[in-house]
Amino acid sequence: MKTKILISACLCGKNTKYNGKNNEIKEISKLKEVFDFVLICPEVMGGLSIPRNPSEIQKDKIISNQGKDVTKEYVLGAKRALQIACKNKIKFALLKESSPSCGSSLVYDGTFSNKKISGEGITTKRLREQGVMVFNENQIDELLDMVKL
Repeated sequence: MKTKILISACLCGKNTKYNGKNNEIKEISKLKEVFDFVLICPEVMGGLSIPRNPSEIQKDKIISNQGKDVTKEYVLGAKRALQIACKNKIKFALLKESSPSCGSSLVYDGTFSNKKISGEGITTKRLREQGVMVFNENQIDELLDMVKL
């Protein structure tokens, strides 16, 4: 039986991105031999629509580009993602970098100017607090090396 991994649905070609599109990456196929995928989209799981207004972290809140506070939806999505991780005994996650939910080392700076800063999304933070190792789409080889240990 393969190990389960939590993966951002958009990376697998699911149209869950804020603009109704996806962030599919071909390298995801490298993981299919090693892992059983458990797909998530915390934003959708928190009740946000597809498409939806882009949002960014501003201090301790998540605000849409229309000025709407969507923190509650992001927190709910993170909570549901964590529940799925716990239920499936997830140790690894591959999440979309720069997302206010899933960013693992970079997020947008909150000004909607396309500038990224060091930081992590709310789902990534919750997963890491529970011991899940979170990687982004640029770290697939590192993830595979970690699994081989």
